[in-house]
Amino acid sequence: MTHDDLLQPNKMYMLNDLIGTKVLLHGRKIGTLGDIIARENETLPVVTHFYVTRLFGSPSLLIPWDRVRAITRDEIVVDIPDTKQFEAEPDPLSIKLKDQLLDKKILDTTDRDIDLVYDIRLIEINSTLLVSAVDISRMSLLRRIGLGWLFTKIGKSPDEDHIISWKYIQPLPTPLGRFEGDVKLKILKERLEEIHPADLADILEEMDYRERASIVSQLDTERASAALEEIDPKSQRELISALKQEKIVQLLAHMTASQAADILSVLPYTEVRTILKLMNPERVKKIKSIMTRQEKDILNYATKRFIKFPPDMTVAEARTAYYKAAKGKKVVMYLYVTDPNDKLLRIIDLKELLLAKSTRLLKDIGVSNIVSLSPKSSFHTALKLFERYDYRAIPILDEKGTILGAVPYHDIRNIKHRLLE
Repeated sequence: MTHDDLLQPNKMYMLNDLIGTKVLLHGRKIGTLGDIIARENETLPVVTHFYVTRLFGSPSLLIPWDRVRAITRDEIVVDIPDTKQFEAEPDPLSIKLKDQLLDKKILDTTDRDIDLVYDIRLIEINSTLLVSAVDISRMSLLRRIGLGWLFTKIGKSPDEDHIISWKYIQPLPTPLGRFEGDVKLKILKERLEEIHPADLADILEEMDYRERASIVSQLDTERASAALEEIDPKSQRELISALKQEKIVQLLAHMTASQAADILSVLPYTEVRTILKLMNPERVKKIKSIMTRQEKDILNYATKRFIKFPPDMTVAEARTAYYKAAKGKKVVMYLYVTDPNDKLLRIIDLKELLLAKSTRLLKDIGVSNIVSLSPKSSFHTALKLFERYDYRAIPILDEKGTILGAVPYHDIRNIKHRLLE
């Protein structure tokens, strides 16, 4: 399952809307939904069974999710040969969403009480039902007891609900049993620093705009900027709109001019004009040039955040130094081997570094026949090289072979359609 799948659910359900719904088999009611059973997964918990309760002392049914044929507001339709063979109780290692999670406290990593779990959001993707998030809003509490109409009457909207992505929650203990404990979050400012920007972007995309703004405000500027680059345009627009202008300027300052232009391009012009007034005039000039498609200078798309190592370093030494050297860098999949004057001698793919013998020198591995751009190269030239060679970054060299920067394909890919229209 891809991250894109997670962002495009086929259907969404709230647990409280489903509990108590009548369950039909061949048009006949066989019980009501008493609970939903799930199991932990690497990303989001997967629903495995619907737990159906029955009257008059009849044993409850454990119906596999793939036997559920339809879910409507008033009924759930299942398809099983007969009820007898599905009489069972949930596995003790599974999660009973209603019985074990509703009304549990949400605590942060310092055990500070945040709120209670009032509802649970489920999303259906490619015929798989996943536990997506928990709802701690007062709206969900009132809906649960049949008073959701109060929010409409006082002018409150469901948009003000507080949804916490399941990715934001610590793994639950096993077996759960009745689970008398609390639901704990796994990320505060300190933990956020450890998350890869792409993973952080997934978390941010599942939050509402206020939660996104709160998290990004806690991050250091570099990591916040990297995460902002990864999230989808709609979430970018909502997030930028919710941040203070000073924070926005700081984030854009850590991006290349092309990245900054790409972020600003999703905002209303009035907001862009205000933000640009707070930025360095020279940088504003580059950003405006890109946004108005007047400038194709490849240096506007370059970054100097790449890894340089000397030619006489051994493979073992480079592996040891890599983690520290890669921190905060934009281009991390290539090592640029340079002399003391920054003349580029070789390029080493990270995979080759990992496979090479530890005793070899960097000057003896990688490639010396370097595909590069010049400071006068255009955006179109760079695009053609990327399409021809399938590189993840291309260095920019002057006439002496000195490396001036590197152009990440990620940046070119993000704006090529806008520039080529």
